[in-house]
Amino acid sequence: MTAVTIPFKVLENGKTLTNHAAYMVKSGEEWKATTWGAFAGEVRAAARALIALGIQTGDAINILGFNRPEWTTIDVAAMAVGAVPAGIYTTNSPAECQYIIAHCEAPLVVLENENQWKKIEQIRGELPALRHVVMMKGTDIDDDMAMSWEEFIAKGAGVADSEVDARVEALSPDGLATLIYTSGTTGVPKGVMLSHDNLVWTASQALPLFGLNSSERTLSYLPLSHIAEQVFTIHAPAMSGWSVYFAESIERLVDNLEEVKPTVFFAVPRVWERFQAGVRAKLEEEHGAKAKIIDWARGVASRVQHLGFEGKKPSGGLALQYGLAQKLVFAKVKSALGLSEARVMATSAAPISPEVLEFFASLDLPVYEIYGQSEDTGPTSLNTVGATKVGSVGRPYPGSEVKIAADGEILAKGRHVFLGYYKDPRATAETLVDGWLHSGDLGEIDDDGFLWITGRKKDIIITAGGKNVAPKLIESGIKDHQLVSEVVVIGDRRKFLSAVITLDEEATAKFMADGGHDGEPHESEEVRAEIQKAVDSVNEHLARVEQIKVFAILDRQLSIEAGELTPTLKVKRNKVADHFSAEIDAMYGE
Repeated sequence: MTAVTIPFKVLENGKTLTNHAAYMVKSGEEWKATTWGAFAGEVRAAARALIALGIQTGDAINILGFNRPEWTTIDVAAMAVGAVPAGIYTTNSPAECQYIIAHCEAPLVVLENENQWKKIEQIRGELPALRHVVMMKGTDIDDDMAMSWEEFIAKGAGVADSEVDARVEALSPDGLATLIYTSGTTGVPKGVMLSHDNLVWTASQALPLFGLNSSERTLSYLPLSHIAEQVFTIHAPAMSGWSVYFAESIERLVDNLEEVKPTVFFAVPRVWERFQAGVRAKLEEEHGAKAKIIDWARGVASRVQHLGFEGKKPSGGLALQYGLAQKLVFAKVKSALGLSEARVMATSAAPISPEVLEFFASLDLPVYEIYGQSEDTGPTSLNTVGATKVGSVGRPYPGSEVKIAADGEILAKGRHVFLGYYKDPRATAETLVDGWLHSGDLGEIDDDGFLWITGRKKDIIITAGGKNVAPKLIESGIKDHQLVSEVVVIGDRRKFLSAVITLDEEATAKFMADGGHDGEPHESEEVRAEIQKAVDSVNEHLARVEQIKVFAILDRQLSIEAGELTPTLKVKRNKVADHFSAEIDAMYGE
């Protein structure tokens, strides 16, 4: 009997959901559908082409491009023939691309456009295993190594479908299905090996949690080289049959949301923060009776949502108020965000402030936080409908176990835990011990079984006095201020803690304009005084050794391009300390 794998499910959906939309692409002003029947045919055609090009079981296939049908087609086709797809972030430099392609010895790379080709062209001499470059639709490259998408598909014309079926039937649940190269806050990326069973089991467990089925629609826009977006764009749709809309671009996200009106929407914290800033600015423009109605409605929604977090529903007067608040306020807000039909909204990939979650709850938009990592196929724990505590990261993923080690580290065990790191037995042995995934994060489990993150082992700051300080809660507290976009606590081997802070450009510009202030925001005494209030407020709740004694406001944002943020917007502390060493030294009088 053929094992249930993602390729198997996609091909099966081609038969059972033949005319149901698998994905949608914007063409002009219209979203055009490709059915599951047609998508299964596209996967078969790509799989035949891979076989024709001599791709063998275990060969890696790298994919470098923004979210689009060719990305998912080649990903599923590669798995179907026993090869191993491995995405590369579009923001990666040529050197970073070279490391990943050389590390997995990929004979074939799929590229989105000429910009990505230029990276490969620059490093091709350092890639001895690379034989073929396939361009996605719309780009032709005049080079012997490169072929167009159409030329690639034509290669498989002489390969029988039975050869694809034989490869799919030969797949083992425990076999290597895909490599997820970690974006890595420290050191070079590691190749996380996920099995076919990891992918199928994790996606399957998610569906009943939120009552998800083939009628859902999602918008695909976050990097597909990240496991979270793969679950929402590839694996869960394969297991459920729901439809995926491919965003035109990150810049068109808001417009696409309004058009698609997804029923399931996943966003990293920074996206939710940007939405919050935009909505907050609009709400602050209201005055008088309208502002009072909004405040009343938000209070009602907060009460209703917190009941929902405990599995309860509003009744009596509260239920009547809730219905009225929907008509007067929330219908307009949700429509403006493109979330009027969203049933499930989630966030993951980085810590999110409870203040942001409470803000959206007050708009009748509950956002459920998921915690995990590539090494357990995305989720370690999550908040769900009827089982949510804002600020926690929920209960263990269904069917898995979570416990806290003696040193406070979070450990996870289950069918979602990875096979190990590709070509790195030492790192595997350190991270995977007796079946338990050592997360590197610190946490606590409360009496109701909810997990709370308290810090990260590698982020622990050891002051000159030998005191251990976890910076996470300090940073998130200061970051709650609307003028702040990012905070990095400094203090390793220092006498006291300091912080470097970046400003939210839109909120700060409004603050400056409203106050009639001139000059550069990062040099403004008024802005500095406002940030000082935020720091003082957080310090009040901290032990003396944990308090921020001084801070510096940076004159630019942290960026992926400068290497200070990962593609999933996690801060690389070592890079920040290096790039802003002058500002940091000045705080310590050095």
